[in-house]
Amino acid sequence: MRVITTGTLRGYMEQYPHAAAALRAWYRLALSASWRSLAETRATFRHADQYGCCTIVNIWGNHFRLITHVDYRFQLVFLRHFLSHPEYDEEDWRNDC
Repeated sequence: MRVITTGTLRGYMEQYPHAAAALRAWYRLALSASWRSLAETRATFRHADQYGCCTIVNIWGNHFRLITHVDYRFQLVFLRHFLSHPEYDEEDWRNDC
């Protein structure tokens, strides 16, 4: 998969430095993947969920949610939001999905 954009990912790591190692691990796994469906994504990230057009992955022991749009056909992952659990619960991110 290609992750769009790594600059956004670096910004998340700067904003939440304690989650940086977990984000790097997610990035490495996503780069080496060639998912064709949510089921295949779940083989890598067991708790990945779908909401509308977004795929949501738990990061750093469920403390954060990485919200992405995965284009399986073109093998692209677009980063949408990286939220703490309380931010995620506010549900403002749902407008993008």
